[in-house]
Order: sequence, then C-alpha cells, then structure tokens
Amino acid sequence: MVTATVATDLKANLKHYIDKVLAGDSIIITRPKQENVVMISESEYNELLRLKNNAEYIYKLNRSIEQAREEKIVTKSMEELEAMENE
Repeated sequence: MVTATVATDLKANLKHYIDKVLAGDSIIITRPKQENVVMISESEYNELLRLKNNAEYIYKLNRSIEQAREEKIVTKSMEELEAMENE
C-alpha cells in the first residue's frame, strides 16, 4: 500500500510512518514543485538496488554479445594481458 503525507505530518508522526513502512507500505512525502521523496524499508531498498545492478549487468552482457556479433572485439592472450598489467 502507498500512503502520501507532507513533511510536517511525517515529523509529527514519525513512529507511525516507520511502523507502516516496516509492515510493507511505502510512504510518499509530498513536497513543493513535485520534488517528492519515497520512504521504504531497508530490505525493499536493498532489493531495488540488487535489481538495478542486475539490469545494468544484463545491459553490459547484451552489449558485449552485440559487439561480438559485429566482430568489434579484441582478443588478447594471457601473456599479453599479463604484460599490460605490468605497464
């Protein structure tokens, strides 16, 4: 469930809103000029961060596959890579 509130109400009832978040709700703190903030639990935040990182990784994999199909790759031997490391 999503609940909206303003910052002054959030401040006055912080424990109530924290309890709602820990119960699985999201709290939208409305601000002027549509500069709203969303309050979520740490576990939900960590899950969103994990999904974002996975999406970025999948994008990079797909880009690498496309580059390989277009033969836009560089092949190096282990010796060449080790030599680059020492440069």
